[in-house]
Amino acid sequence: MPDTKPEAEIDAITLEILRNRIDAITEEMQLTLLRSAVSVILKEGEDCSSGLFDAAGDLIGQACANPLHLGVMGPAVKAILERFPAGDMQPGDVYLLNDPYTGGTHLPDLIMAAPVFAGDRLIAFGVALAHHEDVGGKAQGSMPADATEIFQEGLIIPPTRLYEAGRSNRTLFDLLERNVRLPGVLFGDLDAELACAKIGTRGIDRMVAEFGVDTVLTAIAALSDLAERRTRQKLADIPDGRYGFRDLVDSDGIDIGTRLEIACTVTIAGSDVTVDFEGSSPQAPGPANIGYWGTASAAYYVVRAVTDPDIPSNQGAMRPVTVRVPEGSFLNPRHPAPVCIRAHTGKRIADAVLGAFAKAAPDRVAAPGSGSLSVCSFGGVDEDGTPFGATDLVAGGTGGRPGKDGIDLLDTDVTNCQNVPVEALEAHYPLRVLTTRYRTDSGGAGAFRGGLGLERAYQITRGPVRCCFRSERHDTDPWGLAGGTAGARYASRIKRADGSVEALPSKAIFELRTGDVLEFLTGGGGGYGDPLTRDPDLVLNDVRQGKVSVAAANEAYGVVIENGAIEADATAALRKTLTQARGPITWTFDLGEAGVI
Repeated sequence: MPDTKPEAEIDAITLEILRNRIDAITEEMQLTLLRSAVSVILKEGEDCSSGLFDAAGDLIGQACANPLHLGVMGPAVKAILERFPAGDMQPGDVYLLNDPYTGGTHLPDLIMAAPVFAGDRLIAFGVALAHHEDVGGKAQGSMPADATEIFQEGLIIPPTRLYEAGRSNRTLFDLLERNVRLPGVLFGDLDAELACAKIGTRGIDRMVAEFGVDTVLTAIAALSDLAERRTRQKLADIPDGRYGFRDLVDSDGIDIGTRLEIACTVTIAGSDVTVDFEGSSPQAPGPANIGYWGTASAAYYVVRAVTDPDIPSNQGAMRPVTVRVPEGSFLNPRHPAPVCIRAHTGKRIADAVLGAFAKAAPDRVAAPGSGSLSVCSFGGVDEDGTPFGATDLVAGGTGGRPGKDGIDLLDTDVTNCQNVPVEALEAHYPLRVLTTRYRTDSGGAGAFRGGLGLERAYQITRGPVRCCFRSERHDTDPWGLAGGTAGARYASRIKRADGSVEALPSKAIFELRTGDVLEFLTGGGGGYGDPLTRDPDLVLNDVRQGKVSVAAANEAYGVVIENGAIEADATAALRKTLTQARGPITWTFDLGEAGVI
């Protein structure tokens, strides 16, 4: 642990002002990106992030956005610097990349960086990352669940100048226009990214003009050291040791019957933490692979979650964390492995790391959320022959946590996207949303209940529509913690216009015709704590809201409800009987069908 306190070199008031200024700039960047975007997946789904980075590519500050991007944007800036050294950069330059093997995440995520100068000195970057609706490849949405190599997923962009001294790279724009299905949408969203990055550069310019470049750079270094020290203080409170956990990914998208294993060991040694994924499954033929920095991002997120939310979100908070991922595993694949559905694997990684930390510091860890968004990219051709494309994001519930229930219908942890409103889909695309409602009894039972999932059904009003679907937790259960029970799994199916029904795996490509109905049942979060100790009045309230059925109130919580009211004596007797039959809770995790451990 560092003995010095570099923030003492700058007075505390100025340091706090600049800390909040950095936060304000990054939040303004994020809002600018969202308000300027064209595509549904950005302006409604919010699948994007923004941040400020120093001249070496280290994180200065990040908006409250998508944590899976936390550890990726910095390596992207470093890749840009390797291709375009600082001495070759100039004001007005803007850089672009999406290559997962050169600092990117997956191909739809275009990362844009604009340098900031003080005189002729490079001091920072404003960076935007946005998931674009289409960047080419074999399937609408550039997320083919059956890809076997990255070349099938879309146009690969290495670190490239998009603008040079304010002049656009027309060759690159022409290349993009001819290789994507929706160039107008792509260019509109690129403009939103550009506006976001420029807000970041202007914010740094204003700070430098007001406080001076030396003060700003001193504050950035001091805040990074502060974040490191406070993170180490929280980690030092966790008992030293090795804590392991394993979780499963449904499939790689190709071999539907084969699950991929995430093996995670967290080692706490004083204020240092090592997250090691040795023993995880080898790199997969299909696109459930995830690059090293995506895996690291999920680990960084969990460390942030179990330490202190008030710690500055910068590079210093990551310094105590070492992430080891064997090369050639599906968590760190070799080129040209496909990686387009890596976000769903990232969710499983976060669950595995949380599971390991639950053994080390159970009072700091929530039960896991439902598993992943249900994401479906719809594509087709309008009546006038114009191609269309849209992506819907549908969340499940979050896990119960010490002292609080999980949250219904909320995507959280490493992806943190938003449900897409019904109106946004029906207004522009041949889709009619028939159902959007709570999925009763989907939250895991517990003293603190897991959040509920959603039932959502779409009918195709004009086909054919090509669909690329990806999700998770169709084959495993979101585990309950500390006596709580597992949440419900996801389920997806097609109800054809002819009356036939087809069950869907968690990754699939298919075609829908006029009158067909696509139905998603998203999962619930795991429960936390003994459900037989939950306040009966809370159970009754859940029943009245349609979140818990009367039968589940009786069977899972031991609460007897008759004519809309609690039968107190019957409840006390039933809870005593259920407790005696179950015995004491001697397990930490309820894995659902896989049992308790």
